Amino acid sequence: MDIIAQIGLNIVIAGAIYSLAALGFNLIYSTARFFDLGYGAYLIVGGYTVLYFHKMLGFGIIPAVILGMVAAGMVGFLVEKIVYRKLRTRKASSTVLLVASLGVFTVAQGLFAILFSSQFQTLSRDIGSERLFSFFGGIITQTQVLILLVALSIMIVLAYTLKYTPFGKAVRAISDDEEVAQVVGINSEKLLGIVFFIGAAIGGLAGIAAGFDTGIQPMGMALLLSGVIAAIVGGVGNVYGGVLGAFMLAFAENIAAWHIGGEWKFAVAFGILIIFLIFRPQGIFPK
Repeated sequence: MDIIAQIGLNIVIAGAIYSLAALGFNLIYSTARFFDLGYGAYLIVGGYTVLYFHKMLGFGIIPAVILGMVAAGMVGFLVEKIVYRKLRTRKASSTVLLVASLGVFTVAQGLFAILFSSQFQTLSRDIGSERLFSFFGGIITQTQVLILLVALSIMIVLAYTLKYTPFGKAVRAISDDEEVAQVVGINSEKLLGIVFFIGAAIGGLAGIAAGFDTGIQPMGMALLLSGVIAAIVGGVGNVYGGVLGAFMLAFAENIAAWHIGGEWKFAVAFGILIIFLIFRPQGIFPK
């Protein structure tokens, strides 16, 4: 019973972190309409900003997390304005934008490896003194409970914003047809900048959550790939589908780690991705 409860808790926590990664990625994809691999840079920025301010300078955890999200959001906003917008004005194809986004991610990896080294690092300062909770024999830390609550809050707020606010309606209008949205007076370029800021900030929060839960390193693509796979499985461009895809991926990875070993986790994730790309490329919930 203890091992089943622990696996269940691990699935919930991993699913919450993957959901954050998939939410930001899907939000950006649904409006920009290309696979922004530079999203991995926003994950890194969020995590390492908290590492610098919280662990190295001793800032409180809440101010450090807010700074991490703002820093990630600003990087996303500037990348969209300086790189992607320039390419779009030159009628660049999605392939060119994809290659450019890979360049953004590669530069971010190299920069943070120089600044902080390529070693694996955790964000928590007092790991040993962290409060633990027991659920049906499984153990969950106070940090993991906070990650779960924050992830659920972000999901609810984003879902409400997209469905009921004028901003959300404008985002959905651009997602459906950008040219028609511009005809009715929606400033798509301005809105894209805001979307990149919000999506990157959510991605930064995913990187922060992963840093507190397992740790961060600049050369790691694990969280980016998990977010992308969750988005594709749930339905790329579908914000709600990404959440379902994230929990499905977390379930498959943890069950695989239990039965055949943790080193097979990513093999299972890519196996699921290949199956969906072959048999249901639109994902569970199409855009």
